[in-house]
Amino acid sequence: MVEDQTVEIAEIFHLLGDPTRLGIVTCCLDKPRNVGEIAATVGVSASLVSHHLRLLKAARLVRAERRGKQVYYATADEHVDRILKDMIEHVAEPHREDA
Repeated sequence: MVEDQTVEIAEIFHLLGDPTRLGIVTCCLDKPRNVGEIAATVGVSASLVSHHLRLLKAARLVRAERRGKQVYYATADEHVDRILKDMIEHVAEPHREDA
């Protein structure tokens, strides 16, 4: 892995390290959602969701699709889906003590 990739991956994890942004991305895992739906689910204002979506879209973690006057956001691709779903499974597992 080259240094540029390391920096980009670190920036992605930094973005996902914010609970609000992580909540926004996981909200978009099941199906595309508009800003209002995301705001209601995550429990923050629509303007804050829009701000975070701009950052997440720039990092290629979400993608936008216009449907009429509404814009719907979904996770960018199967790589993002896999990472998030794997981490959700990981934290749901019971803790094991290594012997």
